[in-house]
Amino acid sequence: MIYEVRTYQLKPRSIPEFLDTFGKALPIREKVSKLGGFFYTDIGPLNQVIHLWPYKSLAEREKKRAAFTTGEYSGWPPKVGHLIDTMTSEIFIPSPFTPTMAKGNLGPVFEWREYAILPGMMDEVYRNWESKIAKRLELSPLVVAMHSEIGGLSKFVHVWAYESLDHRAEIRAQAVAKGIWPPKGRKETLVSQSSKIVLAAPFSPIK
Repeated sequence: MIYEVRTYQLKPRSIPEFLDTFGKALPIREKVSKLGGFFYTDIGPLNQVIHLWPYKSLAEREKKRAAFTTGEYSGWPPKVGHLIDTMTSEIFIPSPFTPTMAKGNLGPVFEWREYAILPGMMDEVYRNWESKIAKRLELSPLVVAMHSEIGGLSKFVHVWAYESLDHRAEIRAQAVAKGIWPPKGRKETLVSQSSKIVLAAPFSPIK
């Protein structure tokens, strides 16, 4: 399993139009491949949308994307180019403890955390997490944890679901107080960390 994560920086105040246009065209796309999740930023870098597409492999991704060049699926991609400033695409591999992305009503608030990992230390990150993740999952759901394979390398992304921003603060404080989280390992693994709060689009499989 791989995930293509596409991040679009939109023009100010264009998210409502983008979501409406994208959502209307999505049924055409899902005749070929299903959406994993779709989020837009609420706190952090504003006017961003992030969509995740699961594939069995890079070969399957290439085959399914090529289907839209034949003219058989008119209406995809949606006509949103005038709303977009920049686009990036990255390929991620899910962690052993999140082999598939969560679905359903888990939010409505999600924290998208990105860590730059020291080169060669991703296995250490996973070992550290595997020793603690079961207890952490008792507090709030993990939507997905994954590391980059193509694009910005040595990147570790994990997405957490919360009922509200207050719920997020309560859970994080509880995890620290009980010594559940964050996981600590034998060696330092981090170069940098960033976090943003995202909300799910109405058509996202996870909300």
